[in-house]
Amino acid sequence: MTRKKKAARRLAGLTTLDEFLKAEGKIEEFEAVAVKEVLAWQIAEAMKEQSLSRKRLAERMKTSRSQIGRLLDPRDGNVTIATLQRAAKVVGRKLRLELV
Repeated sequence: MTRKKKAARRLAGLTTLDEFLKAEGKIEEFEAVAVKEVLAWQIAEAMKEQSLSRKRLAERMKTSRSQIGRLLDPRDGNVTIATLQRAAKVVGRKLRLELV
C-alpha cells in the first residue's frame, strides 16, 4: 500500500487541524509552541516600539544576551515563567497566565 493511501485512511473523517493533531498525539506540543511564538512576538514588538535592543533588554533584565536569544526564539520552549515576567516588566507589560 502506498504512503498516500495510508495517510488518507488516517485522515478520513477528520475535519480540523486540532483533530488531526490529537489523532497524531501532537496537540500539546503544538499548543506549547504556539504560545511561545505569541509571547516571543509580543516581547519583540514591544522592544521595537521602545527601540530597545537585545543587549539593552539583557542589561535591564540582568541576564545574558544568549538568554534573550532563547526568550525571543519561538522554537525554544526552555524559558521560565520568571524570565517571561521580567521581560514583560522591562517592556512595560504584564504576563498573564490562565487555565481555560
